[in-house]
Amino acid sequence: MKIKICGFTNADNAREASLLGIDAIGLVFYDKSTRHVDVESALEIVNALPPFINRVGLFVNADSSFIDEVLCEVPLDTLQFHGDESVLECTQYAMPFIKAVRVNHDTNLTQIADDYHQASGLLLDAFNKDAYGGTGEAFDWSLAKVDIDLPIILAGGLNPDTAAEAIKQVNPYAVDVSSGVESEPGMKDITKIKQFIQQVRS
Repeated sequence: MKIKICGFTNADNAREASLLGIDAIGLVFYDKSTRHVDVESALEIVNALPPFINRVGLFVNADSSFIDEVLCEVPLDTLQFHGDESVLECTQYAMPFIKAVRVNHDTNLTQIADDYHQASGLLLDAFNKDAYGGTGEAFDWSLAKVDIDLPIILAGGLNPDTAAEAIKQVNPYAVDVSSGVESEPGMKDITKIKQFIQQVRS
């Protein structure tokens, strides 16, 4: 089970978390987020990471010129599109990408997986009309039990207390946590991360 922790804003914090054995970190390039990082901070974080950590850049309905600017400065491995981006907007960078989906009972995941079949995976998060992720809200995990060809990355409301049950219900390829392992927005609690990893790996 792969583990991604999203929303780092501090290089030392990201390095300490990565050394615990997670698989990916997320950097939020969305200025309305409390976990937003600028290019300079993102570069510091990336340069502090140990080997073999996938560096994911999260964007929400961003202009292509802004994404190009970030990619010129920050060596990212994967793009994560967390807004209403079209297939063309996601594929134009010729990079691996994850498409985030805010899930409710009206969401047709089979159709979305077919439309975004070039994605490396679908990240399933709670639907909130006012926010694009990072809310700490869970959704009905039964909606994530779908037979699609893309790997499912489960997000939304995950923390050390909910991770095991979520995995048991959905059996996703990976889990993605942000607010559920924080001491404050953008700063991760290392004890909570250790507990989260223990729950996921068990």
